[in-house]
Amino acid sequence: MKQTPIDKQIVDGLIEKLGITDFAKATIREVKQVAAKAEQETGVEFIKMEMGIPGLPAAKAGVKAQIKALEDGIAHSYPDIQGYPELKKEASRFVKAFIGVDIAPEGCVPVSGSMQGTFASFLTCSQADPQKDTVLFIDPGFPVQKMQLQVMGVKYETFDVYDYRGDKLKGKLESYLKKGNICAIVYSNPNNPAWICLREEELKVIGELATKYDVIVMEDLAYFAMDFRKNLSTPFEPPYQVTVARYTDNYILLISGSKAFSYAGERIGVTCISDKLFHRHFPALANRYEGLPFGLVLSTRMLYALSSGTSHSAQYAMAAMLKAATDGEYDFRKEISVYGERAHKLKEIFCRHQFYIVYDKDLDEPIADGFYFTIGYPGMTSGELAHELMYYGVSAICLITTGSHQEGLRVCTSFINDNQYDLLEERMAIFEENNPVE
Repeated sequence: MKQTPIDKQIVDGLIEKLGITDFAKATIREVKQVAAKAEQETGVEFIKMEMGIPGLPAAKAGVKAQIKALEDGIAHSYPDIQGYPELKKEASRFVKAFIGVDIAPEGCVPVSGSMQGTFASFLTCSQADPQKDTVLFIDPGFPVQKMQLQVMGVKYETFDVYDYRGDKLKGKLESYLKKGNICAIVYSNPNNPAWICLREEELKVIGELATKYDVIVMEDLAYFAMDFRKNLSTPFEPPYQVTVARYTDNYILLISGSKAFSYAGERIGVTCISDKLFHRHFPALANRYEGLPFGLVLSTRMLYALSSGTSHSAQYAMAAMLKAATDGEYDFRKEISVYGERAHKLKEIFCRHQFYIVYDKDLDEPIADGFYFTIGYPGMTSGELAHELMYYGVSAICLITTGSHQEGLRVCTSFINDNQYDLLEERMAIFEENNPVE
C-alpha cells in the first residue's frame, strides 16, 4: 500500500469528532467541514468537489445595474410584491427568447432565489386541492427541497429515474399520479446531481400526464441552458431550452440568477407561472384567500408572508442581465461553458483510473459535460468511496443524499483550479494502486 496524501487517522478522527456515524449520509456542510479541517491540520491542498457554489465572477451587467440602482436611492423603497415591472417584462422576453414559450409579464414573479420560489410554490400547490396533499420528486434531486416540505409538514414521494428513462417513464409516473394524492411534480433539468437532461419525448409524457391528472409541474431550471451539447445561446432562435411548458398549461418554471449569471450571493430568481395557471381559481385557495387566483395567492399571500418581496436592487440587476442576454449583447452561455470544459477533463482522469460515470446517458446519448457529474468505483459503496477519497484529499457527496438509489458520488466542477488536474491525476493513480479492481 502506498502512503495516502492525507493521514487516515486525521480524517477518521475528524469524522468521529463531528459525530458522523454513516459517511454515506453526511451532508454537504459536514463533508465540507471535514475537508476544511483536514486541509488546515495537514497543510495538504484538498480538491473540493462537494459544494455547488458558482466559481465564476458575477455578470458585470448585473453588478453595474445594481450599483446604479443603489446610488439612485432605491434601497429606501419597498419593492412591489409583484416585482419590479422592468424585471417582469424582461423575464417574459427571456423566456420567449431562450425557451420559446409565451408567459405574460404578470406571471413572472421575482423571488429571493429559486429556493424561495420552490417554497412559495410548494405552499400554494399543497393548498390548492384538499385531496392532493403530496409532492412527487423525480429524483435524484436537490435535497433541500425535501427539507422545505419537512419544514411545512407536507408529504412527498420520490422515485429514482435511473431505471425509468424513455418509454419506461410513463408507467412509473402514472403509478403515482393515479392514486389521486399528488399535487405537484418536481425535477431539475439539467439535473442536480446527475446532470442528466430529460429529453423532449420524456417531457411530453410528464406534461400530458400532468394535464390528465390535474397536477402542477415545477420545473427547476437552476442550471438554465447548461446542456453544452447544444447551442442554446442565440435568442429567439432554436434550439431552445427543452421544457414541459410545451405540453401542459399546469407548470411553474423556476429560473435562477445563481448559476447562469453567477449571481448567487444576491439571492435573486424569477418564478414564471403559465398564463392559465396564474389566473386559475382553485376553490380551496379561493375560500382561504379571499377569492384570489393561483398566481396572486403565490405572490400576494405566500411571498408577502415570507419576505414582503425580494431585494429591490437585486431585481434591477436581474432585469439588466436578462435584457442583455435577450438583446444578444451578453452571451451568458459562453461565460459558464468553462464548467463543461472542467467536467470533460475530470471525467477523463477518473475514468482512466477505473472509476465509471454512474448516470452516464440520456437514453442513447452520453450525458453533457457540465456543472456536475456522478462517479462510482467497482466494489465500493457510496459511503466507502466518499470516505476513502478523503484520504486522497478529494471531497464529494454521496448520491444517497439526493434521493438516488445508485452507489456513487456527486462531483461539482465549480471550484476546480487549473493546477488541480495534475494533482488529481497523481492522487487517483495512487488510489487505483491501493484499491485494485478485480
